[in-house]
Amino acid sequence: MTSAPPPRPERSPAQVYRQSLWLLTSRDLKVRYATSFLGYLWSVLDPLVMAIIYWFVFTQVVDRTIGADPYIVFLLAGLLPWMWFNGAVGDATRAFIKDAKLVRSTRIPRTVWVTRIVLSKGIEFVAALPVIVVFAIIFGAELTAGVVWLPVAVALQAVLTVGLGLIIAPLVVFFRDLERAVKLILRFLFYASPIIYGLSDLPGGLDVWASFNPLAGIISLYRASFFPDQLDARAVLIAAVMSLVILGLGVLVFRRMERAVLKEV
Repeated sequence: MTSAPPPRPERSPAQVYRQSLWLLTSRDLKVRYATSFLGYLWSVLDPLVMAIIYWFVFTQVVDRTIGADPYIVFLLAGLLPWMWFNGAVGDATRAFIKDAKLVRSTRIPRTVWVTRIVLSKGIEFVAALPVIVVFAIIFGAELTAGVVWLPVAVALQAVLTVGLGLIIAPLVVFFRDLERAVKLILRFLFYASPIIYGLSDLPGGLDVWASFNPLAGIISLYRASFFPDQLDARAVLIAAVMSLVILGLGVLVFRRMERAVLKEV
């Protein structure tokens, strides 16, 4: 007689969450690039083309008085994080609508449907970072001790984006026009964030108000790797507080609306 195999140990909620998150994230990445000839390069081309356009306009067409040299590295240090933020927040508007059947039929934590978007876009962001290194070498930008702030910037941006996603995703289920409104807000936010310019380029007093945009402090952390003078401690502190507050608010909103969302999708 053969003995029965030992029962599988029960997985903890944290293990279930991690496994579900990675399964859905890897599925997103595979589906996104399965039929793409260029694959990974698409995560690089969009911010790279934008950076080259802005670099050409502000260095070859008009006299630039903003940013820092080399300007192409300055631009990429702001554009790459923006692409992560823009892509994740934009896709969060369809987090429940796109996979409505799976959301209803599976028992995995529903927040996974938002966090997997942030994670997949974050992986694309990390995969695009070598582009900055290449241009830094070409244009002679030196890596400074400010690179130690890079993990902090990634963590803060992930917290901020997940928080916004948890607020936006359930609301769009009930207010479909919010999807278009988010796109318009993101367009405005691009120019209201220090991406093509720095906080120090703003006229007196305006930089204080701009610091209340959490992306301002986060982008200054990214730029500190090559431009330590761009690091703004006040903006970073505000970004940290606001990111945590938005995450807390996002969790609260999501919990209040989760049951209603499952009935609606």
